[in-house]
Amino acid sequence: MVESTVTPAPILDLPRSTQAASEHQSRTGLGILFLVSAHNGLSQRARIALREQGHAVQVAVVDSAAAMEAAVADHDPELIVCPFLKTMIPETIWGRRPCLVVHPGPCGDRGPSSLGATDWGVTVLLANGEFDAGRVLATRTFPMRDAGKASLYRHEVRRAAIGALLEAVGRVLGGDCESRPADPTPIGRARPLMSQSARAIDWLADGTDTVLRKIRAADGHPGVLDAIAGRAFHLFGGHRERTLSGRPGELIARRHGAVCRATVDGAVWITQLKQHDPSTQRYFKLPAALALEVAGVEPEVPEIDVELDARLPDDHTHREIAYEEHAGVGYLRFDFYNGAMSTEQCRRLRDAYAYARERETRVIVLLGGDDYFSNGIHLGVIEAAEDAGAESWRNLNAIDDLVQDILQTDSHLVISALAGDAAAGGVPLALAGDYAVAREDIVLNPYYQHMGGLYGSEYWTYLLPRRVGGAMTTQLTHPPFHALGTSQAIKIGLLDAAFGESVTDFRAHTRRFAERVANDGLHQARLTEKRRRRAHDERVKPLQAYRTEEMAHCLECFFGPDPSYHQARRRFIYKTTAADADTEEPVCLAS
Repeated sequence: MVESTVTPAPILDLPRSTQAASEHQSRTGLGILFLVSAHNGLSQRARIALREQGHAVQVAVVDSAAAMEAAVADHDPELIVCPFLKTMIPETIWGRRPCLVVHPGPCGDRGPSSLGATDWGVTVLLANGEFDAGRVLATRTFPMRDAGKASLYRHEVRRAAIGALLEAVGRVLGGDCESRPADPTPIGRARPLMSQSARAIDWLADGTDTVLRKIRAADGHPGVLDAIAGRAFHLFGGHRERTLSGRPGELIARRHGAVCRATVDGAVWITQLKQHDPSTQRYFKLPAALALEVAGVEPEVPEIDVELDARLPDDHTHREIAYEEHAGVGYLRFDFYNGAMSTEQCRRLRDAYAYARERETRVIVLLGGDDYFSNGIHLGVIEAAEDAGAESWRNLNAIDDLVQDILQTDSHLVISALAGDAAAGGVPLALAGDYAVAREDIVLNPYYQHMGGLYGSEYWTYLLPRRVGGAMTTQLTHPPFHALGTSQAIKIGLLDAAFGESVTDFRAHTRRFAERVANDGLHQARLTEKRRRRAHDERVKPLQAYRTEEMAHCLECFFGPDPSYHQARRRFIYKTTAADADTEEPVCLAS
């Protein structure tokens, strides 16, 4: 790993993060233990927020009362926080020290099935002997957005949970656990576990709105159980289709791995399927067309594409990649499910980027998706391949080709705009741009080696040291693995700026920034400086040398005698128990 000898000084003043309040350090921090069923974006973001306030936070992934007791005995925390824990906390824990339960529902809501119709919220309460029934310490509400459950959890729910949790921890720190919020009026109620029968789609009667509502209510997990060609599948990733139609229930088209299914008044796109697990087999989520192929179902329906730069409303149809221009700026949006990028998706995005480079614009903005910018290679598609090592190799080379094109762009300035989280190869993909800006609430996981020692590529051995130096690169990419919030990422130089609480705010800030870069009269000077730096870095060490060294390490991971990468990938894909976890903080990739 060789650092560039040219320090990339800023070539445009950027707004810093508006999260000034999060930099405040508590005078006295608590020793806090998170007990989680899975360490995800919410628990990572909460951990970051509490650490920024001076608390010492540890995380334990648990799946039983015994595992909880062992974790508490090991860490001996002053406070326990349970974000969306699925297992009942035993009295031996909550009876001896304060336990904060973060429940995804407004005050009064109880039960494992959450999310309401118009307004919803998050409540933090003290654990007792009943699920979600302890003393309320903080609560937040928010209006519901027309989106899938998983997207709501990554935005509105996560934001509300962080605010409520910080308030509740403040009450604990101030010895104020006995008091309630000013207005604890319950607006929720006890809810039973929602069954698949309640979500079932009647394709001969349900309209598009109803079908989408059912799919989105179960998105992420567990999906809507349905049947295609007599085979049982869970459906995920529903999108409206306003042009195509057909016989209700029939598959009528496909597009880049998604399938389109007719409803009584139109059609919906379904991007992901998971075969229903019989007693003897476990399946995992895959792009819909691939899942059907693996199951031996190959519907004879046409592949219907849509133009990359077609001007269509957001809810008109499904497309993963889209391009538009305004005021000298080209905006390239790529919204891949859970941020995972397969070989084919990387190649299509590379083609789209080539189109953007050919345009007579001055700036290209890489937008990513609302929920994720990128999480690197697609472990699910790799696991489904006949030769997982060979597909890993193809996938990594395909994303490397894309990153190389971005790095070698000397006709445009490139802005990476992260509205959603990024992990593993998605981080150097973002750093390949000339600027990296982010929404304030995102989480970055800039490491690979948690995945069975996977070395990774995407020119990270050039891109990370170029941004943060060699010592910090080592710290970020080796155990113990820690997620980064935007405040810390800006402080160390990984990001240039963070702004906007919501995706809408962030996109508006990004548009203003990009158009200023394109039109303030300094574009040519910046391009000249960019070319000079790239030429200097190439003389110090060619890009191909970085790639050759990285891929040599990955070759050993994919095809060498040590099976650790393949074992870790399978554990991740099949979601095996917490006892199999081999890192303190597993990255939130896609499956």
